[in-house]
Amino acid sequence: MYQNLAIMLRSILFLIIILTISFSNKIYSQTATKKPCSGEKYSQFDFWEGDWNVYDTSGKLIGTNKLVKMQNNCVMQENWASKTSKNKGTSYNYYNKVDDSWNQVWIDNSGFSLVLKGKLIDGKMVLKSDLIKGKKGNFYNRVTWSKNKDNSVIQVWEYLNSDGEIISEAFRGIYKKKTI
Repeated sequence: MYQNLAIMLRSILFLIIILTISFSNKIYSQTATKKPCSGEKYSQFDFWEGDWNVYDTSGKLIGTNKLVKMQNNCVMQENWASKTSKNKGTSYNYYNKVDDSWNQVWIDNSGFSLVLKGKLIDGKMVLKSDLIKGKKGNFYNRVTWSKNKDNSVIQVWEYLNSDGEIISEAFRGIYKKKTI
């Protein structure tokens, strides 16, 4: 009788182990396939993703830029290299669902950094800095990316005065995807 009871307990224990493993695998497969940064808002800046040659308005190659989605689609890393100077830089671009904003943190090899925040407006990604107090007055940085019908992207970096009026343009680049 004790022998039958022992066999029955081992069978129940074996069944519990099998059910636990099965349940754990199901939970793991559900969480492993879930993408935390998926959805419309997270893909609004995808038009800038890719490997690009960057030209000025006269058609001269001024740099290269590679933008790669990383960390389960939660961040896009930019890797800029100028063809006209020694300037190189990296930015991290991400959507913040807490305040419904797009954000960029830029750092380059000269030590310059820039923090921008904004959103997609009429199909253009528009990001702006906080007010910067400068020696020649206070200003904002505003950078706008626009996708064109030919799939190129125009990036315009402007300085704005404290009233939001354009003071000057710092950069205008036309991004064209590299061909393989």
